[in-house]
Amino acid sequence: MYICGKFFAMPDFVEELRWRGMIHDIMPGTEEQLKREMTTAYVGIDPTASSLHIGHLVSVMMLKHFQRCGHKPIVLVGGATGLIGDPSGKSEERNLLDEETLRYNQRQLEKQLRRFLEFEKGENKAEMVNNYDWTKDITFLHFIRDIGKHITVNYMMSKDSVKNRLESGLSFTEFSYQLVQGYDFLHLYRQKNCKLQMGGSDQWGNIVTGTELIRRKDGGEAWGITCPLITKADGSKFGKTEAGNVWLDPRMTSAYRFYQFWLNVSDIDAQRFVKIFTMLSANEVEDLTREHGKAPQKRLLQKTLAREMTVMVHSKEDLELAEEASGILFGKGTTESLGKIDETTFLDVFEGVPRYEAENKLFSEGVTISELLAEITPVFSSKGELRRMVKGGGLGINREKIDDPEQVVDKNRLINGKYLLVQKGKKNYYLIVVRK
Repeated sequence: MYICGKFFAMPDFVEELRWRGMIHDIMPGTEEQLKREMTTAYVGIDPTASSLHIGHLVSVMMLKHFQRCGHKPIVLVGGATGLIGDPSGKSEERNLLDEETLRYNQRQLEKQLRRFLEFEKGENKAEMVNNYDWTKDITFLHFIRDIGKHITVNYMMSKDSVKNRLESGLSFTEFSYQLVQGYDFLHLYRQKNCKLQMGGSDQWGNIVTGTELIRRKDGGEAWGITCPLITKADGSKFGKTEAGNVWLDPRMTSAYRFYQFWLNVSDIDAQRFVKIFTMLSANEVEDLTREHGKAPQKRLLQKTLAREMTVMVHSKEDLELAEEASGILFGKGTTESLGKIDETTFLDVFEGVPRYEAENKLFSEGVTISELLAEITPVFSSKGELRRMVKGGGLGINREKIDDPEQVVDKNRLINGKYLLVQKGKKNYYLIVVRK
């Protein structure tokens, strides 16, 4: 690539994906096309939620590498296809959203994607398009006459996304999805010179339909690459926790929970994920994996993965708060660090910890620790038990050791104005929650 009159050798995109384990299918001729010229490619994302989740990140990372290798990425936000519903990889028809909700979701996704792609500078700067803009005025008769006649029913029925749904039922709306997605590819081929579509392996049938439509309608050539659908080593769904999806929006998944997700993956998964989801080089990953193997208990791979991902998706400041919050349960936190974390993160850290309510007026007037913990709440069975714990140095309030059971606690001691953290011994925590 020429920049300011100088030539810079760019990384080979396909080779980059190969060593990272990010290729499932690739059409013949794709590598030759990418070596021949700067190529435009797109990935489609349907705005069925107001945030991306980490399941989207594989295809987003493909676009990130694509741009880094000197090519031009397009993100297609499916305002039209989102009104239909893609049957690929689904066992039942999903609920359809109204246009107002989809438009709101689209705006939120745009903000998130700008953390991954350069939209402002360079000849290969990223673009964002919405297929609703070119499909909203197309009539049904126009579509079945100009597009539908080029793809046979037999061809459409042969796709796994259709065959896998025939027994459970497939509406005509979802059956038509591959034609609408194929038309997107044709439109971008014509208007943006887009010659490559990328996505998850469950999109292969839809991508091939697009290349076939381009060939039959315009006599053109187009290509496709898919990445594997990521699952955990134990076969469970990637990106799912007991609380649901791991989202990129901190209002839906806090930066602390996001950090913890990556920190808690298995060694086997960490070795794969550090290649797929970070921008670390092959040499860096090799060195990291070797060091991790020397002392797996230190979880070097997981810590690196968690740090890289939290900074990429959130910020360095969020990473620092997540690391600080992560240390609280293991005795590394301080009263100051408790006060720094927001309420959502605080509650995430102490999820599952027993909670007892206390009246607000107790803290307005001041209440002794012995009264609060042995009479008003059942943290201790008696004041005698509490005094013995204090004498042994085993009682803490908001990470401060208590040496006087008759010490008074008032509203100034409350975290976020409503919580008091009690530590009883080394591992037992309790939350006193102020009832207002």
